[in-house]
Amino acid sequence: MRPLSLRNGSALPLQILCLGAHSDDIEIGCGGTILRLAQQFPDCVFHWVVFSAVGVRAAEAERAATLFVGSNTIEGPLLKSFQDGFMPFVGSEVKTVFEELKKEFSPDLIFTHNHKDAHQDHRLLADLTWNTFRDHLILEYEIPKYDGDFGRPCVFVPLDSDVCRKKVDYLMELFPSQHTKHWFQADTFFSLMRLRGMECNAPSGYAEAFYCHKLVL
Repeated sequence: MRPLSLRNGSALPLQILCLGAHSDDIEIGCGGTILRLAQQFPDCVFHWVVFSAVGVRAAEAERAATLFVGSNTIEGPLLKSFQDGFMPFVGSEVKTVFEELKKEFSPDLIFTHNHKDAHQDHRLLADLTWNTFRDHLILEYEIPKYDGDFGRPCVFVPLDSDVCRKKVDYLMELFPSQHTKHWFQADTFFSLMRLRGMECNAPSGYAEAFYCHKLVL
């Protein structure tokens, strides 16, 4: 396998859009990759949007965005209050948020949900990402859940073991509201990164994986 570079010859900082339906989705799905990008491109700008962040979940989302991005510039986080599980029923309102984002800037890279995710909110955001940003690099991340909806990703980001540890430590520290869910455990997140690391022969043994439907070389 050959690595790809995100640099396109421009002197402008990378603009990275991170989209999540719920407060911990971005961090679970691509938190390690965000930590790596923040180190690799210290001038990049992260645009952080969470569509369902209410009450304590809003506070968790705001703190998490700041910690994961670190010293890099962050726009937001933009926190919305759509009801968990009901986003497809207010799809026009969710679409309006996407249209507003499109007017503000043109991202070099977008992280969003997998379009085959079993959660209805996740699928809606994936669909709206593709029909709003039609000429952009979009990587769809994966979220472990009861539904068993994992597929065969085609893009892998190898991660150093210290980055993996930082991601998992942050997840366990930043989202105490999720600790009652028995799947929300450190070994769940390590196991998935270990599996994807094995599949791409990552030097550390760990990686995050993504689905990409369109890529121009």
